[in-house]
Amino acid sequence: MSNSADSPRTGPTGSAPARRSRFRPVRVLTAGVFALAGLLFFTSFNTAKGTDIRTDTSLLKLSDLIQERSRKNGELDESNATLREDVDSLAEADDGRTTAEDENLARLEGQAGTQKVKGEAVTVTLNDAPPNATAKLPGYPEPQPDYLVIHQQDLQAVVNALWKGGAQGIKVMDQRLISTSAVRCVGNTLILQGRVYSPPYKIQAVGDPDKLQQALADSPTIQNYMVYVNVYGLGWKVTEDGPVTLPGYSGTVDLHYAKPVE
Repeated sequence: MSNSADSPRTGPTGSAPARRSRFRPVRVLTAGVFALAGLLFFTSFNTAKGTDIRTDTSLLKLSDLIQERSRKNGELDESNATLREDVDSLAEADDGRTTAEDENLARLEGQAGTQKVKGEAVTVTLNDAPPNATAKLPGYPEPQPDYLVIHQQDLQAVVNALWKGGAQGIKVMDQRLISTSAVRCVGNTLILQGRVYSPPYKIQAVGDPDKLQQALADSPTIQNYMVYVNVYGLGWKVTEDGPVTLPGYSGTVDLHYAKPVE
């Protein structure tokens, strides 16, 4: 006969009694984890709406935004130019000014750059060097990345030299410069009056071609640039264009940053 302590207890029918359920925190924690995971999956699906949220293709890149703003600024400039012509035509119809006043106004508009200017022109084209450029002359180091791209001071040097050479008007890319125009570069792109451009950069000036070209040759900054042209292959081209007509400046002339001296 076996010891009663070693045999299972039996109920009235002789079968083993049912076990009593005990509270287990592990089961509750597991259920909570699955519930949280389900919530995260639902949130991710609702956010993605069927797109791949792991890639950047669904996000608007900064460069895309800049290009879009540049395009819109160009459209606004064209619209502004059309409206300016309409206003000028209406003003000329019956403005009540004397001939002397009209002549003075035309002179001021010419100096401000808002009117077209005609004459002989010179165009300077600047471009980046090939990305695989090497030193062409002995004694010079292999190029750093900065040696191979157009910088802001290069564009400014050309513009300043052309003004010094007596330019009556200057156009950078497709925009006329005025006294408040700022030639600025960000990375390897040019930002001019709210619009973005990539090389090659073209600068066209109306004036005496001989004086303009002499002013370019006399500029110390351009002379330094020419070293990089000859050694590393930066782009430099000067052409005489013959008679051309530069457009008038069509953008806003309001001063947003400069303030008069009190």
